[in-house]
Amino acid sequence: MSSHDTVERKGSLLHSLRAVAWSFFGIRKRSGYAEDMSKLNPVTVVIAGLIGAAIFIGALVALVHWVVSSGVAAR
Repeated sequence: MSSHDTVERKGSLLHSLRAVAWSFFGIRKRSGYAEDMSKLNPVTVVIAGLIGAAIFIGALVALVHWVVSSGVAAR
């Protein structure tokens, strides 16, 4: 076994999105975390994290826009 051996991990983008969503909430069992790390591809986890962050920021921007435009913040 050489140091150049790579581990091929089979993990879909959907599974990565689910793992990232659990991470955003911070409620994940250690066994689930270990299972995710052994199965998921790090590239898809990074992509899922970027998608999750973009959705989160978009939701915050939409919420602020709604509050400001509704006049609730002006009272």
